[in-house]
Amino acid sequence: MTIQIQPGVTLTVIPTEKYKTIRLFARFSAKHTQKDAASRTLLTSILETNSLNYPTQTALSAKLADLYGASFGLNVGKRGNLHQVNLSMTVVNGKYIEQASVFSEAVAFLKEILFYPNIQDGQFEQQTFDLEKNNLIAYIESIQEDKQSLASLKLQELFFNDDEDQKTPSFGRVEELKDVTTQSLVQTYQKMLEEDQIDLFVVGDVTEAAVLKEIEQLPFARTQRVAPSMFYRQLSKSTIQEETMTENVLQGKLNLGYATNIYYDDPKRYALMVFNGLFGGFPHSKLFMNVREKESLAYYASSSADTFRGFLSVQTGIDGKNREAAMALIREQLAALGRGEVTEEELAKTKAMLKNQYLLSLDNPQALIETAYLDTWLPETKQNQEELIEKIMRVTKEEVQAVAQQIQLESIFFLNGEQNDE
Repeated sequence: MTIQIQPGVTLTVIPTEKYKTIRLFARFSAKHTQKDAASRTLLTSILETNSLNYPTQTALSAKLADLYGASFGLNVGKRGNLHQVNLSMTVVNGKYIEQASVFSEAVAFLKEILFYPNIQDGQFEQQTFDLEKNNLIAYIESIQEDKQSLASLKLQELFFNDDEDQKTPSFGRVEELKDVTTQSLVQTYQKMLEEDQIDLFVVGDVTEAAVLKEIEQLPFARTQRVAPSMFYRQLSKSTIQEETMTENVLQGKLNLGYATNIYYDDPKRYALMVFNGLFGGFPHSKLFMNVREKESLAYYASSSADTFRGFLSVQTGIDGKNREAAMALIREQLAALGRGEVTEEELAKTKAMLKNQYLLSLDNPQALIETAYLDTWLPETKQNQEELIEKIMRVTKEEVQAVAQQIQLESIFFLNGEQNDE
């Protein structure tokens, strides 16, 4: 059940006896912007390193050890139009070790991290700030060496080329990060606490009343919080955006971006799920079986759908000389689905794999949290386990065919190896 603690701050308790641990999770959601992404990412690094009363990483780690080896961390994410700062903590359930106070101590620890960061005289402590800022710059720059990640980010830059915010990854860019100071980061922190939508979750063998009693002690400011739309929608493009990069790599990357115009709140989402499984989502898909296995044109070939931005991507690793042949074969796989060339066995296998994937996720506390988060933000999409499975199982070959006919190629990114040009 979800409780509104105050406007813009919710608590969802998910009681279950499956686990001997309790998972606490806090998500701060704001509009994703180029300006703030890097600053919010740096903030997560600093908040998980130390605090005012645990001024070193050693002191913070010692406190977690006192909590019977609790795990704790912060990270960022992006979903559609939203930038998310996530704080998670997992502690042992006190009833199993006869220590009833463990949960309240865990909430007190989160209170320490969120409300008593290492800020003195209006700025974050300089040494930690410098270290974490340099680490984050190094991480962002290192992505240039991970060619698969680089190709994925470059494809998104092409696909969303008219929107600087959507082109920016969740962790931000070095250009904006270099401008962040110890003082400006305090403003980022205060803005997040005062303006973001805040969703709190607790999963475990707990009661709602006991959880609420502890969570209500967190002193969130009663402010006017902003809830942007989760969905990012962009107009279809009349021309295909293309970019080729040449680097000294052994394996080229050919990534394609398609507009689906199918979103999470669209009944056609289930047909898209089945389509993606048949196209490139599973080992029996057309991309995997025909592009990779049968024709050996790719080292890997897969597809993934983003129903919060109406975006579907294809990722392949190829020899540069095979670019045109790979492109033609990928086009043919999509066309075949558009012609309805799917056997009943392939359709049934895809649905069974989607069902199993979903049922396995129910054993994961974080998957339960993500479902509850979407139910809070998009209550009109809320459904139980049986309803979701039924909708997947009802998808017809004709509906998959319609999805295949609807999606449009809008961007092509190709990372070529220098040796392929010689």
